Amino acid sequence: MAAPSRGARRPKPAADSPGRRLNTNRSKTDPIANPLACRPPACRVGFGNDVHRLEPGRALVLAGVAIPFDKGPAGHSDGDALSHALCDAMLGAAALGDIGRHFSNRNPRWKNAPSLIFLKHAQALLRKAGYEVVNLDATVSLERPKLAPYIPLMRQKLAEALGLDPDRISIKAKTGEGVDAVGLGAAIRADAVALLYQGTTSVVPKTRMK
Repeated sequence: MAAPSRGARRPKPAADSPGRRLNTNRSKTDPIANPLACRPPACRVGFGNDVHRLEPGRALVLAGVAIPFDKGPAGHSDGDALSHALCDAMLGAAALGDIGRHFSNRNPRWKNAPSLIFLKHAQALLRKAGYEVVNLDATVSLERPKLAPYIPLMRQKLAEALGLDPDRISIKAKTGEGVDAVGLGAAIRADAVALLYQGTTSVVPKTRMK
């Protein structure tokens, strides 16, 4: 290939190229508008996991949504495995401990408590520490019932509890394919990842709920 002539113009960098100059102060610091801004210590990632045994007579609640079924997760609170996993992911990303540290299962105050209050508390702790949630991603593993019809409502409930746009919350549902406790219908499992941004609340836009 022939070398470009000395007077030839160099091509402009792509929009997401490290060589591209940003035009506004906001684009320099906004992790959504500019992924390059999301670097340690500005951004942090946390992982959460929760498993509950399924028992007859217990309500099946996920992200605050009651799902008709003949079994539900055993637990001190409402056993909302999805909310618990998300809570641990958020707290873990900011190194603020885990759900058991803030909501002990030995405290009668949390007996049968709705787990969305745990998420609201975790969100308050994050903001006090200077963090905002960029996005959340979770997978719920449950053999039965099928969760797909309930996912839009679950995302909406989480968005309302956390003050986030539903588009920044992802929930997937999987079965255990007949393998292990989940596959045998004896347990429910949830895994979650949270991405946080360290900055002001004006950097990560808030949701205007309809």
